Amino acid sequence: MHTSDAATDTHCPYCALQCGMRLRPEPGGATVVVEERTDFPVNRGALCGKGRTAPAVLSSRVRLTEPLVRTHAGRLEPATWEEALDAVAEGLARTGRAHGPDAVGVFGGGGLTNEKAYALGKFARVALRTSQIDYNGRFCMSSAAAAHQRAFGLDRGLPFPLADVPRTGCVILVGSNLAETMPPALRYLTELKANGGTLIVIDPRRTRTAEQADLHLAPRPGTDLALALGLLHLIVAEGRTDEEFIAARTTGWQEARAAAMAHWPELVERITGIPVPRLREAVAMFCAPASAMVLTARGPEQQSKGTDTVGAWINLCLATGRAGRPLSGYGCLTGQGNGQGGREHGQKADQLPGYRKLTDPAARAHVAGVWGVDPDSLPGPGRSAYELLDALGTDVKALLLMGSNPVVSAPRAAHVEDRIRSLDFLAVADVVLSETAALADVVLPVTQWAEETGTTTNLEGRVLLRRRALTPPPGVRSDLDVLHGLAARLGVEKGFPTEPEEVFEELRRASAGGPADYSGITYARIEAEQGVFWPCPAGPADPEGSPGTERLFLDRFATDDGRARFVPVSHRDAAEVPDADYPLLLTTGRVVAQYQSGAQTRRVDELNAAAPGPFVELHPRLAARIGAVDGSPLAVTSRRGRAVAPARITDTIRADTVFMPFHWPGEGRANTLTNPALDPTSRMPEFKVCAVRVEPA
Repeated sequence: MHTSDAATDTHCPYCALQCGMRLRPEPGGATVVVEERTDFPVNRGALCGKGRTAPAVLSSRVRLTEPLVRTHAGRLEPATWEEALDAVAEGLARTGRAHGPDAVGVFGGGGLTNEKAYALGKFARVALRTSQIDYNGRFCMSSAAAAHQRAFGLDRGLPFPLADVPRTGCVILVGSNLAETMPPALRYLTELKANGGTLIVIDPRRTRTAEQADLHLAPRPGTDLALALGLLHLIVAEGRTDEEFIAARTTGWQEARAAAMAHWPELVERITGIPVPRLREAVAMFCAPASAMVLTARGPEQQSKGTDTVGAWINLCLATGRAGRPLSGYGCLTGQGNGQGGREHGQKADQLPGYRKLTDPAARAHVAGVWGVDPDSLPGPGRSAYELLDALGTDVKALLLMGSNPVVSAPRAAHVEDRIRSLDFLAVADVVLSETAALADVVLPVTQWAEETGTTTNLEGRVLLRRRALTPPPGVRSDLDVLHGLAARLGVEKGFPTEPEEVFEELRRASAGGPADYSGITYARIEAEQGVFWPCPAGPADPEGSPGTERLFLDRFATDDGRARFVPVSHRDAAEVPDADYPLLLTTGRVVAQYQSGAQTRRVDELNAAAPGPFVELHPRLAARIGAVDGSPLAVTSRRGRAVAPARITDTIRADTVFMPFHWPGEGRANTLTNPALDPTSRMPEFKVCAVRVEPA
């Protein structure tokens, strides 16, 4: 039921654009309809099909409306909330007593609001005393985050607002198909071109986004690092570096320069498959205007060398003076709805709220003071996401999971599913009965975006407020209610409030003085200002003294000496390269009508009509060679398993590469095939490239 007859301004539950929308009650108040909200600056009213149909998942026909507990007969049966919470608390406590606190794990999600991510991290460390917490955002932009930290001393996806993109001179877009992953953002690229700017798209597929490009480069998957180094080599060789900027605002150039010069153009052509003249064309386009940007997404980041790959693109920006200046810089297009805020406030294995390091004694003391606990009681860093999932059933024997569906979304998914099945105890809090929730001992039905208030932080670092527009069904509670109830049962009576604004006020204090400082942000400010950019410290006299930081690094970088760091990097192969048994490369991604693991979008009739199931995209030459027919089933096999889906034959993909979207479970599950080889710094799995063979099924 709707909370009032008035329309409610809020934000889309899906991607990191967090598009503004208005929810208006339908007659009778049972649900809401989505209206455009043209005043919100990010999407200016535009919405994709997922945003327009988001209310469909609010229906009791597709979502969970009562707790479920697995019986001795092995079936999930309805239970009361008291029974369900008692069962979860006992399952977690029993495991902790028998095997120690680190035998209990917590797995969160990049779609949780800031308040829920903050409370979940606090719950793990204070109520459970476990170090074993991470979240699916590790699979999103952790490589970009690590490279950001290494080069600039601070990680915010975009260090400038999206509004700057159409005003720059050239954009290199690496491994992003934003026409399908965040369609309302495509207007920024069309406006760039209308303003006389140029667009270079780097992608092994000629996607809808690549169709917009002035120059499309299609490298072999896994070679983005070599490509960036080859472009930097040419920039040096052609005398296009900005020596004044390098001297005044950076360190480490000589070492990075030497590493790049080892990647001469003909070598890079052999590695990437991109002809040298196209490399020279890209350099000329990037260096000609006075300003330029490089934007990356999952393509270069979801690799076992993702941090170094992003670092190479950052080096390109620094060497040409395209960072820390107006209308220039490196940025990452965050994927999940709260992918930015979700990693800032404590659900990541190595972090405390405010993007503080868990190993920093001063950070531990500050956060422990806010929480009212002894700093020494806080556990140290735990396992990263895939390593945590891999340890299930052996070292980690019980798991509380919120807002994630790793049975579909994790790499080497069949193995992860086996690990989840081997747990002594699994509790899942979710909106729908996902493939992972279906394996749980207890399933807790929780509120959705339109039924709760809370903040998210979009890809620009703009903190936004979603307002509750609907009263949830009677059998549904918020994640904050769940954590409050569990903490009380585990002996922690205080410290887990259920009101989102009360949690946010504590988050403000916990983040104060940290890299991601939210202390000057309030719900009232967010509403009045259409979002507030962090860092936003509170003023000494005025608690809302800072205007927020729309553009980072214009005066100095966030390093100790204020200079950006060049990092020398060199190309290395992907963890798997084609051989006689697995002669092709698989890359994965998304389609416009589905989202992430599809747990919610696969329940929307309109979206399923547009994208009903998985497919294998392959080039006509490859199809002819293996005897594939368009629409017929193809088997794709890697060292980790086999998936079967219909062929989609197209000349928009490289002949040595096949593509599968990863939104579906079952025999078409793309992540059955993907490689969990991890980046040594970010611990990002290599989703974007693995060796496969393909044959008619």
